[in-house]
Amino acid sequence: MQFLVVLAVSTVLLVVVGKWIAHFFCSPKHSLIERGTYRLLGVNPDEKMSWKRYALALLLSNAAMLLLGYVLLRVQGGIPGDSLQRVAQSPDLAFNTAISFTTNTNWQAYSGESSLSNFSQMVAITFLMMISATTGLAAAGGFIRGLSRKSSADIGNYWVDFTRSLYRLLLPCSFLLALLYIWQGMPQTLASDVVVNTLEGLKQQIILGPVASLESIKHVGTNGGGFFGMNAAHPFENPTPLTNTIHMLSMLLVPSSLTYAFGTMLSRRRQGWAFFAAFLVMFVGFLALIYSAEQAGNPLLTSLGVDQTQSRTQGGGNLEGKELRFGVAQSSLFATVTTAATTGSVDAMHSSLTPLGGLVPIAQMMLNNVFGGIGVGFISLVSYAILTVFLVGMMIGRSPEFLGKKIEAREMKYVMLAMLAHAFSILGFTALASLQPSTLDSLSNMGPHGFSEVLYAYTSGTANNGSAFAGFNANTPFFNTTIGLAMLVGRYLTLLPLLALAGVLAAKKAVPAGPGTLSTATPLFTGLLIFVVLVVGGLTFLPALALGPIVEHLLMLDGITF
Repeated sequence: MQFLVVLAVSTVLLVVVGKWIAHFFCSPKHSLIERGTYRLLGVNPDEKMSWKRYALALLLSNAAMLLLGYVLLRVQGGIPGDSLQRVAQSPDLAFNTAISFTTNTNWQAYSGESSLSNFSQMVAITFLMMISATTGLAAAGGFIRGLSRKSSADIGNYWVDFTRSLYRLLLPCSFLLALLYIWQGMPQTLASDVVVNTLEGLKQQIILGPVASLESIKHVGTNGGGFFGMNAAHPFENPTPLTNTIHMLSMLLVPSSLTYAFGTMLSRRRQGWAFFAAFLVMFVGFLALIYSAEQAGNPLLTSLGVDQTQSRTQGGGNLEGKELRFGVAQSSLFATVTTAATTGSVDAMHSSLTPLGGLVPIAQMMLNNVFGGIGVGFISLVSYAILTVFLVGMMIGRSPEFLGKKIEAREMKYVMLAMLAHAFSILGFTALASLQPSTLDSLSNMGPHGFSEVLYAYTSGTANNGSAFAGFNANTPFFNTTIGLAMLVGRYLTLLPLLALAGVLAAKKAVPAGPGTLSTATPLFTGLLIFVVLVVGGLTFLPALALGPIVEHLLMLDGITF
């Protein structure tokens, strides 16, 4: 019932938010605050940008913000006002952190409450969270606009898309969510800590800070990370089952809404629903796998006489690494949502999932097409739709068409470049790390589970997710540098080719549909799209998964653990 309620509410919200996204991306009017921002930045909102100009504005603005974030983290120790006197991050850690929050990854090789001051949490981390999410949504707006254009040389104006995404959606949503979180008991204060008397009569220091404001954009912007090292398992980040549910709805809000916005902007509502159906079918399949695996528990405990099927409070199952407030059901749903929407927020330790349960987060990030992050996930699904059209067209001997545009060699090169960059980053960096003798020092487990820890890290970085198998020490110069590079590849070498694809399609003339045209808004095409995503993902990543969670599951059934 929890699963059905969350998915039903999410479906209702996507219509409302999708209409609003389509409206502000298409509106010719600028608000007063938007016009003031354009003047402050010195940009012309009426400029029509080609995909190259659009991509250049995106890259340069992100580079400037990355540099700003790096500088702030490096000088943190010299900024007054932190009563706990937390020191600056090391060069390699600051490099990794700045890249992480600029690319919407939010991978944390540190524990937030012990590493960052309130100033850094607000001015560096929360600021970059807001900007990175806005960048992804703006890119989605330019991409969708490019698909809607005919014989046009531009895909819109990046600064307009960026400013409207920030002012008209992400800031208002974050503000309202923060108020809701405060109502539920989440701290929002500039105080760094408070000392309390425990029931045992001892004194205990409790870290505080502006938690609610960080948590709001963390989830609605599909950012991830956490104010505290325990992330959304910490009671200050996730006080109640209601906040746990709101977290999940927030993570799905924008990625799902983009399907409706797409259908509205292109006047193809059925096409938008077909893409949402593809997202939903894959999501439900992965949810069923992780929930059944976690509910079944560990067979080795059953053989020792431990009954995992009975529990008056949580319904049994594998409760290791889970918050008992949420249990198996909400933990399984949360793990599926956070890696489907590439958020990276966690309310359970993924390393403690059963082998098949741990396979689900890794596989979803590898596919990067199960809702996906804010903007980028939807763009990735459309690229797979173009690949599906191309493959079907080749099989029936007809030139493939997508949304009334011919798909030719140039378009397919951009699609394949993005897909290969994603796969090369995950598998290449994992192979490199596996050859490093020092990697063994960072692992908390040996054997296939240890390999899964490394594979998960680079998959999470490349997919701009940010979650991790708990216990893996990534705060070393090697991992900080290589995971940082993986995040850059996963963000820009996959996004930029697809912006180029939108620019090329925008310049093409529309062709009328013929008797051999494959409709892309039917259940048949939705099924073909899911099939292509799973087949391409399987052919690419199944060997790596076989070395990790799959062989670990088989060995567990044989009584061997790691």
